[in-house]
Amino acid sequence: MWNEPRFRKANPDHRLGMPLVYVGMTGTDPDRRFDQHKAGIRANRFVFRYGVRLLPALYEVYNPMPYRAACEMEVELAIALREAGYAVWQA
Repeated sequence: MWNEPRFRKANPDHRLGMPLVYVGMTGTDPDRRFDQHKAGIRANRFVFRYGVRLLPALYEVYNPMPYRAACEMEVELAIALREAGYAVWQA
């Protein structure tokens, strides 16, 4: 994923060794949604091509939450992860 110019441009402060992650929200079980991405169902192309596994430690504390709060949290989480050195793609 790091070889994708759009991904590198979106993450200029990525720290070597930190994970590359996708941040999105879903109304379904995260495991099921990840499987859908990998199967090409309403898939984000980065998850479809490069997704390996979920990192529950990054999101479990937020589930479940109301839709409006989830919209805000998606942005806030992506910002926080970037500030921590992660490379983040967000839908």
